[in-house]
Amino acid sequence: MTEPTNPQGRTAPSSATLGGEELALIDRYWQAANYLSVGQIYLLDNPLLREPLQPQHIKSRLLGHWGTTPGLNFIYVHLNRLIKARDLDAIYICGPGHGGPGIVANTYLEGTYSEVYPDIAQDTEGMRRLFRQFSFPGGIPSHVAPETPGSIHEGGELGYAIVHAFGAVFDNPDLIAACVIGDGEAETGPLAASWQSNKFLSPVTDGAVLPILHLNGYKIANPTVLGRMRDDELESLFTGFGYEPFFVEGDQPEPMHRAMAEALDRAVARIKDIQAEARGGGMGFRRPRWPMIVLRSPKGWTGPKTVDGKRVEGFWRAHQVPVGNARTDDGHRQILEDWMRSYRPETLFDETGRLRPELAALAPEGNRRMSANPHANGGLLRRELRCPRWQDFALTVSKPGAEIGEATRTLGRYLRDVIRLNAEARNFRIMGPDETASNRLDAVFEATDRVWIENIEPYDVSLAHEGRVMEVLSEHLCQGWLEGYLLTGRHGLFSCYEAFIHIVDSMFNQHAKWLKVSRELGWRRPISSLNYLLTSHVWRQDHNGFSHQDPGFIDHVANKKSDIVRVYLPPDANTLLWVADHCLQTYDRINVIVAGKQPQPQWLSAHEAGLHCEAGIGIWSWAGTDETGLEPDVVMACAGDVPTLETLAAVDLLKQAVPGLRIRVVNVVDLMTLQSNRDHPHGLTDAAFDSLFTRDKPVIFAYHGYPYLIHRLTYSRANHANMHVRGFIEEGTTTTPFDMVVLNELDRFHLAIEAIDRVPGLVTRAAGAKQAFRDRLTAHKLYIREYGEDMPEIQGWKWPYETRQETGTPH
Repeated sequence: MTEPTNPQGRTAPSSATLGGEELALIDRYWQAANYLSVGQIYLLDNPLLREPLQPQHIKSRLLGHWGTTPGLNFIYVHLNRLIKARDLDAIYICGPGHGGPGIVANTYLEGTYSEVYPDIAQDTEGMRRLFRQFSFPGGIPSHVAPETPGSIHEGGELGYAIVHAFGAVFDNPDLIAACVIGDGEAETGPLAASWQSNKFLSPVTDGAVLPILHLNGYKIANPTVLGRMRDDELESLFTGFGYEPFFVEGDQPEPMHRAMAEALDRAVARIKDIQAEARGGGMGFRRPRWPMIVLRSPKGWTGPKTVDGKRVEGFWRAHQVPVGNARTDDGHRQILEDWMRSYRPETLFDETGRLRPELAALAPEGNRRMSANPHANGGLLRRELRCPRWQDFALTVSKPGAEIGEATRTLGRYLRDVIRLNAEARNFRIMGPDETASNRLDAVFEATDRVWIENIEPYDVSLAHEGRVMEVLSEHLCQGWLEGYLLTGRHGLFSCYEAFIHIVDSMFNQHAKWLKVSRELGWRRPISSLNYLLTSHVWRQDHNGFSHQDPGFIDHVANKKSDIVRVYLPPDANTLLWVADHCLQTYDRINVIVAGKQPQPQWLSAHEAGLHCEAGIGIWSWAGTDETGLEPDVVMACAGDVPTLETLAAVDLLKQAVPGLRIRVVNVVDLMTLQSNRDHPHGLTDAAFDSLFTRDKPVIFAYHGYPYLIHRLTYSRANHANMHVRGFIEEGTTTTPFDMVVLNELDRFHLAIEAIDRVPGLVTRAAGAKQAFRDRLTAHKLYIREYGEDMPEIQGWKWPYETRQETGTPH
C-alpha cells in the first residue's frame, strides 16, 4: 500500500458508526458475494461444495475477471447498509469493465435476480444455474450488461461511468448514483474529462453522484497511474477538480469495514447538507464541493496469495482468472477448493441453498434495492414528451424554391416550445459541444439558458444555474450525459458538427448494442430514442477546411441492427420539422438527422412535407417531366439538402439543354427506405422500389455522404447496375461552398453530364450541352480564384418553374 503523506481526508474507524455485531454480519454478506463471484467464474456443478471438487465440476473454459470483484462487493454491501439506514434512493454504476460476477452476485443475494429470472431460484439448483450461465454459451456476459438488473452502464468499454452517473441524476433531485471508477478506467480521456461534470450539477434540482475511485493498483498486466500516485497528490488532484476526497485504505477486513462505513456516512451526510443548504436558498452562486471516496484495496482481495510460487493477491495476476488450470491440474483444483471453502459457505447459505435470514435482512427491500431501483429501468418512469404541432412552425412555401430559409433556425423555434411545454416535467435537455447558437438553434434561449454552476459574470449570455441546454467542449460528455438521462427515463437531443460526431463512434456502438439486447428482455421497459442532429455538415464546412469535412458517421450507423438505427436527410426546413417531431416521440431507437444551417431554397409546403416524410421517399413530380405516365429516360435521385439543390439545378440545366428528355426526380428523406423490406422495417418492397427507380433506366443519385453506402443499401435491387452514385469522395479544402461540390463531382454540371452520358443515344445529340457544362466548370474555377466567392449565376440560382402538384406517396 502507498503510504499517505497528507492524512487530511483520511477516515478514522468509528465504533459509533459500525457496531461489532453489524460488522460481523456485513463481513459475512461480503463473503457470500465473493463466494458467488468465484463460483460464477469457475463452477459448472457442486455449487455449495457438498462434495470435494472434481474436474467435471469446473468449466473447461474459464472466462471472467476476479481482480476488481471483491472491491465491488465490498462497496455494494456498505451502500446497502447506508440505503437501509437512511432510506436512500440510490443506484450503482459499475465502472470497472468486467466486474460482472460481483454485481450479478449482489443482485442474486438481494433476490431481484430470481424475480427477473425465475429459473435462477434462491436454492441450490438456482445457484448451480447462476454459476453455469456466467460467460457460458447461451448465458450472460462477463461484464455488467443489459441482462443485469439494476444496471444502466455497459461495462464492456471503459471511460464512461461518471458521465453516465451524472446523466442519471440530472433532474432527479432525490437520486444518488454511487459510481465506482476502476484504476484502468481512470486512465482514459473521457473519464478524466468526466470529473468536470460537477460544474453542471445543480444542488437544487439535480441529484448527486458519489464517485468511488477504486484503486487496487493494477490493470491487466501493469501498474496503474493513479494507483501509484501518493495520497497527497490524489487529494490535490481531486480538490482541484472540486471534490472533497475521503480516503479508505488497507487490506484487513475489520478496520476496512469500519473505515468504509465511516467514509460513506460522512459522504452522504455532506451530500444532504449541500442539498439542504442549496434548496433552502443559502448557497447563493457558490459551486459546492461534492464528496468522493478513494478506496485502496488489494487486487484480488481475499483470493489466493500465490499460485505456482508467484504473487497473485495485490498484483496484476489477480486481474482475470487467478487459478488457471483447476480442471486439469490437481494442485490448482485444490487451491480453488481451499479458496472457496475459506468463505465458509455452510455459514452463509442454509441446507436448501438460500442465503441465511440474518444476512438476507441486510439488503434493502423492494425498490430500495439497487438492483430493483426503477431509475435503472428507466422505461418504468418514462413519461411521453409533450410536443407542439410542428406545422405551427413551418415556413410558407408558395412555390418550390421561391423562399429562402434556414432549416435549423426553424427547428430551434420548435425546440424552444418543446422546452416550454415540458418545463414542469423537467424531462428534456439539449446537449452539444458549445454549438447551440452556432448551429442556429438559438431560439431555445428564449425559453431556457445554458446550465452553469460556476460563478456567472454580469456580461455572460444565456448562462444560469438551472438550464435545459448543456454545452461542454467534449462530445464524450455530451453523449454520456444524454445516455444516462435517457436510460433513467427522460428525453433529449444531441446537436453536433457532423465531422466531429465520430469522436463518439464507440459510445454510439455501445448504446446501440445496449438497445439491441434490452429490446429482447421483456422486463426492460422502452426508453426514449437517442437523437442526433448533425449540422454544420460536410458541404458547408468550406470555411473550416478539410479537417471539418466528413460525412462518414452515417456509414458507421448503417452497420447496426436495422431495427435500432434510422437515418434522415431532410432537404429543407419543413421536412426537418416533421423528422425532428417524429424522432423525439420514438423509443428504443437511435435517430440520426443530418440538416444544414445555411440559408437554402425551401421546396415543400407543410402539407407536402408531411406526406413526403411519412413515405420517407417519393417522386417530386413538379420537378421532373414524366407527368404523362411514360417511363422516364433518366431518374435524378437525391438525398440531403445540398445534393437536392444540386440535383434540381442539374434538372434545370437538362430541361433547357435537352428538350424532350423525360426526367424523374426522386427525393429520399429516410435513407433506410432504400433497403429491402426484408432487411429493414422502413425498407421498400421490390415492387415499390422499381416503381420509383424503374427496372432498367439510368439513375443518377446525388448523395450527402460516401457513395458506397447507397450501393450497399440497394445491391439486391433489380436496377442496381444502373445506379450511378455521386457523393463525398474525400476531396476538400478551404474554398467556396459551390467549389466543395465541384471538387467531389457532386455539382449540377457533373450531374447533368452524367445523365447525358448514361441515357442511351444522348451523348451525340447533347454533345454541345456537355461542352457548355464543362466550360462553366472551367469558368467557375477561374472565377473563385480571382474573386474568392462563387459566381453570381451559382449564388443567385433559383428553381425557375411555376407549376407544381402536391407531392404524392407513390408507395
